[in-house]
Amino acid sequence: MKAVAIVDGEHYPDVVRAALHELPYEFTCALLVGGTDKLRDATPEYGVPLVEEFLAAGIPYVGADFRFDPPPLHPFELPSLAVIGTGKRVGKTAVATHVARLLARDRSVVCVAMGRGGPPEPELVEAPPTVEELVARSRGGRHAASDYLELAALAGVRTIGCRRAGGGVSGAPFVSNVLEGARLAASLEPDVVVFDGSGAAIPPVATTARILVGRDPFRERISDLVLDELVVRLEPTEPLIGRVAVFTAAPARTEHLDPVFVSHDLARRDVLRAQLATFDADTYLIELKAAAIDVVAEHALERGKRVVLARNEIVSPALDERVLALLERITA
Repeated sequence: MKAVAIVDGEHYPDVVRAALHELPYEFTCALLVGGTDKLRDATPEYGVPLVEEFLAAGIPYVGADFRFDPPPLHPFELPSLAVIGTGKRVGKTAVATHVARLLARDRSVVCVAMGRGGPPEPELVEAPPTVEELVARSRGGRHAASDYLELAALAGVRTIGCRRAGGGVSGAPFVSNVLEGARLAASLEPDVVVFDGSGAAIPPVATTARILVGRDPFRERISDLVLDELVVRLEPTEPLIGRVAVFTAAPARTEHLDPVFVSHDLARRDVLRAQLATFDADTYLIELKAAAIDVVAEHALERGKRVVLARNEIVSPALDERVLALLERITA
């Protein structure tokens, strides 16, 4: 197997030459990445040509006791855009929702979302689910706040829910049904497909372009647009009435809502239940995450209160222009 040797000047050149001869690879060149302690000459002799730079993409990186393989990405025939992140609660689904709504102004858009709480088989959601439908889903024993339901409810486009389990350093999931979801999306013949990642996991699809939320050296290399400074403002999808209590899974601007109570603990059910007993409100504004339906919405509806879904509005100058410019390129 052909390979590129990455070496440093903390090794004597004769030791490197012997190692390259012994290792089971056909070395085509070497890249000197720093260090001069063991070097007598400015251009050491390693038995293979030296190169000044090497742009590696899509090949394994092997060390003495590790191996990193690039995540397998399967071909996809339609113009597509993936929104990926560096972990949980970085605003990835908020960006995917914003992008889907933006593109759907004058195009047919389908979203494919994968999550740890996704369905066992890809599920197509044709219309935005209501709070009542989400509660019914929860009472039936199903996860009612998965990312694909959030996208369907807030982006207003056809959405396909998928699941994944596990994730590697470079974003590959152990198991997922995203490829089946991608095939279902293609069968709907949209103008563009938006794939929403899950945590730090990347959809295993060779999308035409990617938007990264956060900073990560590897993910930046495979992305076309990097968003590392996002301001998120919580916005209701319906008018708010009376005293408002706000429930989110991560900090977002809420001061403009003048709430009587704010919780960022949707992912902590024990804390959440204790908080719900400490106040009274007329409207419960909820971000569709974690325990939003099975705990907060159930609590509010039992008391005859209103439940309104919240959208995370992205406040980022020129974001729309950058996304539309990216779309023009991938659909050219």
